[in-house]
Amino acid sequence: MTTITHAPPSLDGPPVGAPPPAPFGLKLATGLTGVLIAAMMSGLNNRVGALGLTDVQGALGLGADAGHLLGTVYTAAELAAMPIAAWFAVTLSFRRFHLGLVAGFLALGMLLPLAPDYGSLLTLRALQGLLGGAMIPLLMTAALRFLPPSIKLHGLGLYSLTATFAPNLATWLASAWVDDLGDWRLVYWQIIPAGLLALWAVWWGLPQDPVRTERFREIDWLGFATGPLGLALLAIGLLEGERLDWLHSPAIAAALISGAALFATFLISEWFHHLPFIKLQLLERRNFWLAFIVFMSILIVLLASSALPADQLVHVQGFRPREIAPIGLIVSLPQLVLAPIVSALLYKKWLDARHLMALGLFIVAAGCFLGSYVTSEWMVEQFWIVQACQTIGQPLVVIPLLFLITGVAAPMEGPFVSGLVNMLRSIATILGSVIIEQGLIDRGAAHLRGMTDRAGRLGGLSDAHGLLERFEVQATTLSIADLYRLMALIAVVLILPTLCLQYLPAPSLPRQTKD
Repeated sequence: MTTITHAPPSLDGPPVGAPPPAPFGLKLATGLTGVLIAAMMSGLNNRVGALGLTDVQGALGLGADAGHLLGTVYTAAELAAMPIAAWFAVTLSFRRFHLGLVAGFLALGMLLPLAPDYGSLLTLRALQGLLGGAMIPLLMTAALRFLPPSIKLHGLGLYSLTATFAPNLATWLASAWVDDLGDWRLVYWQIIPAGLLALWAVWWGLPQDPVRTERFREIDWLGFATGPLGLALLAIGLLEGERLDWLHSPAIAAALISGAALFATFLISEWFHHLPFIKLQLLERRNFWLAFIVFMSILIVLLASSALPADQLVHVQGFRPREIAPIGLIVSLPQLVLAPIVSALLYKKWLDARHLMALGLFIVAAGCFLGSYVTSEWMVEQFWIVQACQTIGQPLVVIPLLFLITGVAAPMEGPFVSGLVNMLRSIATILGSVIIEQGLIDRGAAHLRGMTDRAGRLGGLSDAHGLLERFEVQATTLSIADLYRLMALIAVVLILPTLCLQYLPAPSLPRQTKD
């Protein structure tokens, strides 16, 4: 086993060449809280917007295809912004850049329900996705830069909430706006109170860095022109692929091929440029390339564990968001307590973060395995134990993994780490959505064919319509069970590469001196 004997460099101090760190106190804590609120607001805006899409379509008279594209352009623009956000934050000053993002995000949210036509709505939603995608990486950048070593891991714990807390809270929020208050516009206007609070907190709490416009003379213009556009095209191709029949559609084929070519050009340009947006050389380190494989895979598993119960209750039981909201709350609310606990455990010298992560993967796998016993009779109560496993397992996986990734980066590499982590996270989320959607369709069709063929051989098709309806319910349930088994298998398989990650000792805390 390879070990390192020094404290992880990314937990030791500020980036080289950065302004002197501001003393950590109430003011700086308030500013960082504003950054956290903004990142959570961005994540919730995406997820709640997707969950409330049916009501938005009905209110605006949009068809299913137009509504789907509304969600696609937001996600694509969000992904496009992630690899370049930290570079602009360093160049334009973190505080000023963040304030501009939040202000623009709020303005677009206020205008969205007032859009005069579908084209304007689509444009505003894409612009909002671009600003929202830029806010999320800045949370990790801020945690690595501003937090002192004694609480820096708690900053990673707070960042983990964007993957564990916010997505699972979204169902309850969507039901509150649409079902309880009955106003679809709140799907977009929900961000205003949190956004105003974030604006004030960042304005008052964060220090003002100097603006470094000279960095624009050294910007990777080729990467800037190809990377965001390539990622956006890939996202559009993946998210719209099933609806338009994948490569049988010239538009999807063009989006995927041109997106892949542009993104490959971006990666080559970034590798050789002296001032890149993301530092690909980080992937030469074991705890980057191996951890990122684990990171993307486990995010797909966590996305499935969040989506599959809702799919079962919506498609089989016909539930509305209000009725399935408890499923998400079971996972989301405990994260506010579990994230600080797991972060505190990582400071214990006797604890190996890899072992903690392996335990989390085992618990997640157990939850998915239990979910594979789903039947068409399951209601919310039957999912409680499944969701409880996800509640405990998610922070045990995500927070140690973030520690193992950031712990092998030098302090000056923090913005590069943030951009890379968030870009891969967004890609994994898109891939997970495609895998779940396509898996439900393909496995459901396979089960339906099998049941229909068997009934035909047994001569049981006298009541063909009623029988087909029952078959469709069972096919949906069986396809969800299949995906649960696949996710359980992935989680178990990930334990081995997790144990092969480089060991990092717990960060050293400052010693208390007696007067």
